[in-house]
Amino acid sequence: MKTIQGPAIFLAQFIDSKPPFDKLETLCEWAASLGYEGVQIPTWENALIDLDKVAESKTYADEYKGRIEETGVKITELSTHLQGQLVAVHPAYDEMFDGFAPEKYRGNPKARTEWAVSQLKKAAKASQNLGIDVHASFSGALMWHTHYPWPQRPAGLVEEGFAELARRWKPILDTFDEQGVDVCYEIHAGEDVHDGVTFERFLEATGNHPRCRILYDPSHFVLQQLEYLDFIDIYHEKIGMFHVKDAEFNPTGRSGVYGGYQGWADRPGRFRSLGDGHVDFSGIFSKLSQYGFDGWAVLEWECCIKSPEQGAAEGAPFIASHIIEVTDKAFDDFASAGADKELNRKILGLK
Repeated sequence: MKTIQGPAIFLAQFIDSKPPFDKLETLCEWAASLGYEGVQIPTWENALIDLDKVAESKTYADEYKGRIEETGVKITELSTHLQGQLVAVHPAYDEMFDGFAPEKYRGNPKARTEWAVSQLKKAAKASQNLGIDVHASFSGALMWHTHYPWPQRPAGLVEEGFAELARRWKPILDTFDEQGVDVCYEIHAGEDVHDGVTFERFLEATGNHPRCRILYDPSHFVLQQLEYLDFIDIYHEKIGMFHVKDAEFNPTGRSGVYGGYQGWADRPGRFRSLGDGHVDFSGIFSKLSQYGFDGWAVLEWECCIKSPEQGAAEGAPFIASHIIEVTDKAFDDFASAGADKELNRKILGLK
C-alpha cells in the first residue's frame, strides 16, 4: 500500500481579476497559506501558464516550475478539460462550446478541433518537461444527445460513435505515450465517457491503449446514482487521478436525476463544498489507499451555496484529515511466532 499525496487544489475555479487570484504567484501563495501542498493547473488560463513555452523549452519549464515551488506548493498535474471537450463536439453544441476556444477558431468546428488536438499534444510535452506523468482531460462527446434511448438508437450507432471518438483520440494518446504521460479522463456527465461501461467501450475502441486511464471524481457518480465505492473496486488499476469534490442527491416528487432544467441551487443533484454533501470520503480514501493509489488528492471546488474562499479554506484540512498514512506492518505482528518451511509443514501435519 502507498500513501495518497495532498492536499492539492485545482486552480480553475479560483482565477479572477481581483488580487490575490489574478496572478500565478499570488494565487499559489494564497493556496499555500491555506495548507495546500500542490496546485493543478488549467492550461487554458493564459494568466497561469504559457503552454507553448512550457512544451517547447525544458529550460523555461524548469523556471516555471521553480516559480511555483518558491511559493510553497508544487505542480501536481496539468489539465486540458476545455480543450479535450473540443476534440469531439456534436454540431448541436457548437455554439455553446465555441467559447472554449480562442475567438479566431469560433464558428469553424474543423479549425477548432485541430486547435484542441494541438493543445493536447503540447500538454503531453509540457507535462513531460515538468516531470509529471499523469494528465487530466475530458473525452468530448458525439453521442451525448442520445444518452436516453428515445427515440430508439439505430443499430450500430454507439459502436460507430466510440470508433470515431477513439479515432480522434488515438494519435493524441500515442503522443502522450511518447512522452511517458497518462491521459486521465474525468468520468463526467456530458461526455461520451461518463461511467464505467462507457470507459470500457472507449478503452476497447482505442485498442486498450496503455495511456488511457481515469480521473476519479465521486461527485459526478452521486449525481447519476452510480455506486462510487464499487467503482474503485472494479477500476482501481485504471484510476490515475483523484478530484475531491462533494455532491448531494435529494430527489423529490417533482424532480430527480435529470433536474427539470433547473439551476444548480434548485436541482435534486447538486455539487457542494467538502463535508456538506453525501459523499463517503472516509470510504473512498480507505479504498484508494488499500489499492495503493499514491497520486494527489486534489480539491475541485464547485458549490452552489458556499463561497469559493470558504470552500477552499475548509477543503485543505478536510483532505488532510482523510489522508491515511498507510501501515508497513500487520496489526498482529506482535503475536507472530516466526515461521520456516519445516514449521509450516508441521502445522499442516506434514513431515
